Amino acid sequence: MEVELRETITVQRSIDDCFRYVRDFSSIEQWDPGVYRARKVTPGPVREGSDFDLLLNVAGKHVAMRYTLNHSEHNARLQLSGTNDTLEALDTLTFRECEGGATEIEYHAVLTLRSFPQSLKPLMMPSLIRLGKKAVAGLQTALTIPTEASATSLKTALKDRLLLPALCGFTERGYLNMPNKGLSQFMDGKTVVLTGPTGGLGLAAACELSRLGATLVLIGRGESRLQAAKETILDFSGAAAHSIQLYEAELSLMAEVDRVARRIRAAHSTIDVLINNAGVLPAEREETAEGNELTLAVNLLAPAALAIALRSSLESAQGRVINVASGGMYLAGLKPDDLQYRQGEFDGSRAYARAKRALVAMTEHMALYWRPHNVDFYAMHPGWAATPGVAKSLPRFNDRLSSYLRDAHMGADTMVWLASAAEVAGQTGKFWFDRQQHRTSVLPGTAVSAHRALLLHRQVEGLIAGTAQPVSGDIAYP
Repeated sequence: MEVELRETITVQRSIDDCFRYVRDFSSIEQWDPGVYRARKVTPGPVREGSDFDLLLNVAGKHVAMRYTLNHSEHNARLQLSGTNDTLEALDTLTFRECEGGATEIEYHAVLTLRSFPQSLKPLMMPSLIRLGKKAVAGLQTALTIPTEASATSLKTALKDRLLLPALCGFTERGYLNMPNKGLSQFMDGKTVVLTGPTGGLGLAAACELSRLGATLVLIGRGESRLQAAKETILDFSGAAAHSIQLYEAELSLMAEVDRVARRIRAAHSTIDVLINNAGVLPAEREETAEGNELTLAVNLLAPAALAIALRSSLESAQGRVINVASGGMYLAGLKPDDLQYRQGEFDGSRAYARAKRALVAMTEHMALYWRPHNVDFYAMHPGWAATPGVAKSLPRFNDRLSSYLRDAHMGADTMVWLASAAEVAGQTGKFWFDRQQHRTSVLPGTAVSAHRALLLHRQVEGLIAGTAQPVSGDIAYP
């Protein structure tokens, strides 16, 4: 049985942007709701002959399909063929430049279902046509640059207040239900500093940022791990090797943070985005050589220290600082009199949640403190994602929820969007999840007042400088 689909859209984007975005056909997972996952399996730049593996959503199941880019005529035409055991597809996308900088895209698909009764064609046709229309409408949405970020919906606000319904959105379902998953705002000429790039969320974010054209400055541990991450990123994005620079550093030590920041600042007078993604969740209490509790040092002190040390380069670019938090912070309040977790029995998950709570409070405070310098601060959380770090630190959680967890690509989406989206400029100090603003506190005792945030800021700066003093017990917190 053969079915033919033809749809045309007009997008207010340059033909260069439209062609570039669609040519890497793995972007189809961002705009076609019928595709669960798409991956370019041919490493390096996209070219004729490049293969893509897709997982299609078919009746609640994932069905594999291999696509090949057969023909690519720059800014004019793309033709791809796809096949699996039951289906053959020939997709042709034609691009035409319109007045006012717009682009017309015509999508033409010929689908052949093997061993499918011809008598059932009238039943299948309406369904396939709907799928084609949804795919092209999704492409139009993905390529359209919003004038402003989406406001928090009433439904989202209610879920946040109830917390338990909001937790369901932390799973894969929350990401899949997003109305727009497009990442099409290119970052050519922009420099992004990213910590923790060798696996999990950091590696997934680095891959996508590289595909968007950013120059990456990656800070991590282990030369071999950094080199392996670089190769993975280049295979994914097809970018030039010189667009990725590697810096090895132990971010639990403030002296190391200062050292690597000096090197980066000397090489980059302007930094457009700093993403503080590196994190640890140790089971036992550990102290660094500088006397700081390890969870606190990596998850709170290092992000603050790196932002402060790179301030001049961020100001030059009117840049952005993105701090990666955790949904676990909703269960924890700020403990300014015990940042080092010396009181009571140590709990790794609790220490992690406290540090992330403090990081979000610091983000809000630094956004106010740096507002005159045109540097925007954002905090976000990735939802519940299946990463090597989660598997190692929270094995029971990982095992019990394995079928519901997001993959690293889904978890990294909001940080990539915050780094690239023009519509969030000026939205400083906000907390984001799945591209929407969210509350930072729900449970009693977890909100952080302006006074506590100021006190925290002073303590953190003191710890970074190595001159921290304990909080006196007679301070009254509002």
